[in-house]
Amino acid sequence: MFGTLNSNLVMGQDFSALGMPAITASDGAEGSTTYSLSLQILLLMTALTVLPSLVLGMTAFTRIIIVLSVFEVLYRDAISPFLDGNIGIERALTDGIALLKEFMVVNTRSDTLNLFVDLSKSGPFATEAAVPLNIVLPAFITSELKTAFEIGFLIFLPFLVIDMVIASILMSLGMMMLSPMLISLPFKLLLFVLVDGWAMTIGSLSATFMV
Repeated sequence: MFGTLNSNLVMGQDFSALGMPAITASDGAEGSTTYSLSLQILLLMTALTVLPSLVLGMTAFTRIIIVLSVFEVLYRDAISPFLDGNIGIERALTDGIALLKEFMVVNTRSDTLNLFVDLSKSGPFATEAAVPLNIVLPAFITSELKTAFEIGFLIFLPFLVIDMVIASILMSLGMMMLSPMLISLPFKLLLFVLVDGWAMTIGSLSATFMV
């Protein structure tokens, strides 16, 4: 224990010897707070860590990896005009958020959207497009999770049937100590290949999106 304390003290002395700035905050002349460079870097790194999760949550990444059409529209109508200098950053953000919101509203279940509207106690709204983003976003994520669970169940169901059939055969043969999952794995792979599982899964996923 004392060795650990001594090593921590030595490390602290080494950092102070290097002149590294501490995470401190000082009051400015007008009562404002000025943060040190270390704290600013910490906040920036935290924002960069959370930002991808927020962006992925507003797209279809919870159900499918990439939806090229959504990002194609975003790039054409918001990012490209901003890079060309035709619009400002505020206009680019407004247009980009509007496009994302339109995509989320179209692909959100109406009952889920109505549930979050009722929970927020801010409705009713004339149309679904009039629902604010802070209500559309959780409704979209919840709707995507529900769809993902349904897809997972439909994929899992035939594999479960195979496991039950193999387990029944092994029980009838007296091989109770042999794992049914070990025997059923080749049959699952064979079934997935015979029905062209990847094409069916990807085709079904693509057909569920309205862009």
